[in-house]
Amino acid sequence: MNMMATSAPKAAFHIAPRLAAMGVSKILAITDKAAALKRAGRPMIVLGAGEPDFETPQHIKDAAMRAIAGNQTRYTVLDGSPELKEAVRRKFERENGLVYAQDEITCSAGAKQVLFNAFMATLADGDEVVIPAPYWTSYSDIVAIAGGVAVTVPCGAESGFRLTPEQLEAAITPKTRWLLLNSPSNPTGAAYRREDLAALADVLRRHPGVWVMSDDMYEHITYDDFAFTTFAQVAPDLKDRTLTVNGVSKAYAMTGWRLGYGGGPAALIKAMSIVQSQSTSCPSSISQAAAIAALDGPQDIVAERRLAFQKRRDLVVNGLNAIPGIRCIRPQGAFYVFATCAGKIGTVTPDGGPIQTDGDFCDYVMDADVAMVPGSCFGLAPYFRISYATSEAELTEALHRIAAACAKLKRP
Repeated sequence: MNMMATSAPKAAFHIAPRLAAMGVSKILAITDKAAALKRAGRPMIVLGAGEPDFETPQHIKDAAMRAIAGNQTRYTVLDGSPELKEAVRRKFERENGLVYAQDEITCSAGAKQVLFNAFMATLADGDEVVIPAPYWTSYSDIVAIAGGVAVTVPCGAESGFRLTPEQLEAAITPKTRWLLLNSPSNPTGAAYRREDLAALADVLRRHPGVWVMSDDMYEHITYDDFAFTTFAQVAPDLKDRTLTVNGVSKAYAMTGWRLGYGGGPAALIKAMSIVQSQSTSCPSSISQAAAIAALDGPQDIVAERRLAFQKRRDLVVNGLNAIPGIRCIRPQGAFYVFATCAGKIGTVTPDGGPIQTDGDFCDYVMDADVAMVPGSCFGLAPYFRISYATSEAELTEALHRIAAACAKLKRP
């Protein structure tokens, strides 16, 4: 006897409320769209991703291959092997003058996870995190996932895209738990000088409940003899409420290795390890071996690549400033420029389409086969970000296309 199978009613999918207002990173979305156009045959130049075009140095790859050959393929200590933590400890002391014990160091699958662990470990619902804008797009979403509230403070070109002491004082409330600093910055390349950090520290001394998260990912990519300092180095009396975050992704061209680290008070590091124990557990053992080689090995290649980035920076800044209606501050570090397109707002395209926002401007330039990210994605408009972590030839061609596209915009 044949029986007709009855189908169960389909259940609707319900996304968690904490994710309802979020989406995949706009940077990734733009990069994916540009990559699809390139696969379809368009001559796209993608200036969106923050990834060095250099290869991982050979001595680092050799260390990873030795680790594989030596069967270092098992779980390590939850938040980093003793050997890696020792390499991180040496790095902090050698380069930053910061002394940490091993239980004050954590290692994770990328610096993003260090940030995530810290916020998950410390934020109660409604706790506030002060974030200078423009800011890396993931900061505010990570805070929101952890139940916190991102308090973004607009920091425009007039202050060099840096938070002022007056702005910090005004942003702090009884609910403020963290100040998040990124220097040099993604997306602007702005960097805080020693005196800038000292002035912010004076404010924070009046607010003992506010901790500092210092994202130093671009520490080794600075220009024009800029002297990098990190917050705890400038304000050692506040070291016991500072988390210093870094990683190997940018300086050593190791984005895909996913290895970040941080130094902070032991109680914080212990709480962060609990979060990590219930998410990723230990970072890759092979990546840990490679990171040891990166931190302890020769650093001359980092300096060589910094000079290459500086040359590219000057090429892009000079090229953008030669375009009427575009203005770009020369950044002190990282490999991004953050240029204003305010002079192009209110124009129309050859097809009559209005340029009303920086998003409109970037969409228009993408039609000219150059992918950029609008400043509104980073919390400040009307700007756009270009990553110059690509070849001089591509950058030169991209500038030519941007200039040609801008020349076609007219005032109605």
